[in-house]
Amino acid sequence: MAKSKTNKVAKSDTSNNFDYDVIIIGTGPGGEGASMELAKKDKKVAIVERHTDVGGGCTHWGTIPSKALRQSVSRLIEYNSNPLFRGTDKPKHLTCSDILSHASTVIRKQVQLRSGFYDRNRVELITGEASFIDEHTVQILKEDGSIDTHTAEKIVIATGSHPYRPADIDFNHPRVYDSDTILSLKHEPRSIIIYGAGVIGSEYACIFRGLGVKVDLVNTRDRLLSFLDDEMSDSLSYHLWNNGVLIRHGEQIERVEASDDAVVVHLESGKKMRADCLLFANGRTGNTANLNLTNTGLIADGRGQLKVNNQYQTEVDNIYAVGDVIGYPSLASAAYDQGRLAASAMIDHKSSAKLIADIPTGIYTIPEISSVGKTEQELTEAKIPYEVGRAQFKHLARAQITNSLVGSLKLLFHRETKEILGIHCFGENAAEIIHIGQAIMQQTNGGNTIEYFVNTTFNYPTMAEAFRVAALNGLNRLF
Repeated sequence: MAKSKTNKVAKSDTSNNFDYDVIIIGTGPGGEGASMELAKKDKKVAIVERHTDVGGGCTHWGTIPSKALRQSVSRLIEYNSNPLFRGTDKPKHLTCSDILSHASTVIRKQVQLRSGFYDRNRVELITGEASFIDEHTVQILKEDGSIDTHTAEKIVIATGSHPYRPADIDFNHPRVYDSDTILSLKHEPRSIIIYGAGVIGSEYACIFRGLGVKVDLVNTRDRLLSFLDDEMSDSLSYHLWNNGVLIRHGEQIERVEASDDAVVVHLESGKKMRADCLLFANGRTGNTANLNLTNTGLIADGRGQLKVNNQYQTEVDNIYAVGDVIGYPSLASAAYDQGRLAASAMIDHKSSAKLIADIPTGIYTIPEISSVGKTEQELTEAKIPYEVGRAQFKHLARAQITNSLVGSLKLLFHRETKEILGIHCFGENAAEIIHIGQAIMQQTNGGNTIEYFVNTTFNYPTMAEAFRVAALNGLNRLF
């Protein structure tokens, strides 16, 4: 039977004599952002992590490992397609275990780095499974079965999310994976079915195809990544098709048959597909089921998510929530800022700080996609008079030097004011390139115009030069 004890700590500086000013549940980007901001404001902070190492799903199962895998595969493709090496050697091959080993190295480095943040800022790290006793009290179930109890004036829920798992699919079968368990892939598949063509599904489709695996990508919608500008979505679809990925749009799964040597997926349309394994990547669920939220009066929705106001405050005044557990935009970058802004709101209830209106998205397919601002569809629907400027990477000297010829940069700007309204990039390093334009978009008092890219001087040769080329292309369309 578990022992229960109350952890005796020094009283905080709050008037209510809580153990801490703030307890944060979860050490992913949202929890880290909140804890660092609070610690720098001299608040007494504890952060709870249920796993042995800090970093949350972002570091261990999501952003970091998948991008490390993508980088390895991208470099493999680059080597095999480079004319310098063509004909001098047989094509290089990497196995899943090869690239997973590299990802593990990156994860270890990230854990060491982030653990140091908490040590240096005197944030107390508590390991165990957190749940609520009431709105100010959290119990921590330790690995040895003992239970610690801690109180705080305010509490932040930053528990992240996990892959959605429908009950009628056997995820315990060794050939059925989700986006977390795919990192423990033990065999070398020659074929894979990926169900769900969102960001995660599209990224893994590129990774496995780059390893020479036959990929069937099942999309429940009528186009890939429909939130993107149509041209970017079309570019990805064409690139996947050109590389041999079979995409099935508008399909729903009916049932899955998994045997010792294969997986057969039956679709509602009557189609059947057979492959070595299945990656189910269709949605995520907030990690709230084990928090005993009813003890606080909070209720999560059907996807385990919590409602918050513009200061990330839940319906219980002293409890805040940030990151995947509140849903959109479900980005690691935004989660960190949400944590920081929630901390600011705790300190100053009149704080008006908020996330920037135009949050950039980075999609680590091969090649990358990145966007910020409005799409052509949104501008057309709003009847905003805009013009388009484009730069094809194949025309840039730097792209020719690096043999990164696939891709383009697209600028959307107002025809009269020349204000930049949206930037969309498809190609190698798109997620880096986009920030040059984002910086200009954030300028005020007339500083945000497409003419900046014409009047400034770029290093040559660079990929950044695409902004000048696209700006000139767009301005030449005006009359």
